[in-house]
Amino acid sequence: MILAYPAAIAQDAALQGEHIMIRWSYDPDHPHQDRVRFEATAWIPGGRPNFHPLGTAYTTPVPRDLASEAGQCARAVAEWLSSPRPTAGAVLVAALAEYGIRADSDDVGMSYAVAFDPETPSWNVRAGFHLSVGDRDPSVDHVPASHTGWTVCVHDDQGEPIGDPLYVAGNGGLVDCVGDSAAAAAVIADYLSAPVSRHCDCYSQERYRRYHDRECNRYRRP
Repeated sequence: MILAYPAAIAQDAALQGEHIMIRWSYDPDHPHQDRVRFEATAWIPGGRPNFHPLGTAYTTPVPRDLASEAGQCARAVAEWLSSPRPTAGAVLVAALAEYGIRADSDDVGMSYAVAFDPETPSWNVRAGFHLSVGDRDPSVDHVPASHTGWTVCVHDDQGEPIGDPLYVAGNGGLVDCVGDSAAAAAVIADYLSAPVSRHCDCYSQERYRRYHDRECNRYRRP
């Protein structure tokens, strides 16, 4: 187990503030014995001798060689201990802002919602037709170094997903957060700016597991 803390803190004071405990493991019976897994959890003192977990700074999504995993875990820990702490969600929000698109959080840090109508107030976005953006984690507050890929889905006014995701990145492993956020933002902007068209009555059918005409544009409007 490894203890990580800001370099400005003396070693004997490391446990008196926020710190990160890093565990690593490997399976000696695995055909590729160099495949390792890291887990870095942030803690804060809660009064001796107790500590409270703050969150997970990094968890290996797919085991790989020690050098690659150690470097990635170190980057994630460094980002977590940075002030202000960078988040993958902030990277996405910045990418969307370049298109003039607003993303609203669900207040629990799990996903963002994007309204079809930009005039929709933030508190009412999920009450109507909207897009959701989330990570496989699932979280939007994870550090960029632990990003595993955005997924963008269309939802109806009941919160139910409609059709297949508009965008899915990665296959479970790590994904470059900046590039992924830019790509997801471009798809969202393209979808929201597409002409409103209806080529079939698939919206009502799809609720009963019937597939829709792929020529329709996913019902930008109900």
